[in-house]
Amino acid sequence: MKKRKATVDAGRCVACGTCVKVCPMDAIHVIHGTHAEVSFEACVGCGKCAKEYPADVIHIQEVTL
Repeated sequence: MKKRKATVDAGRCVACGTCVKVCPMDAIHVIHGTHAEVSFEACVGCGKCAKEYPADVIHIQEVTL
């Protein structure tokens, strides 16, 4: 089954927390102040995080679950 999910390029993420603030599902968390991680179980692929984050670090992709 394929679903849309957010993915974060951890190497480019600056852990600003912008994505955390806009996620309606509370699916994104900043890990140890270094980068954001997405909970695939909670993410619904709405794309709000990718639209809000200015540096093209978050992408919405189809993933197989």
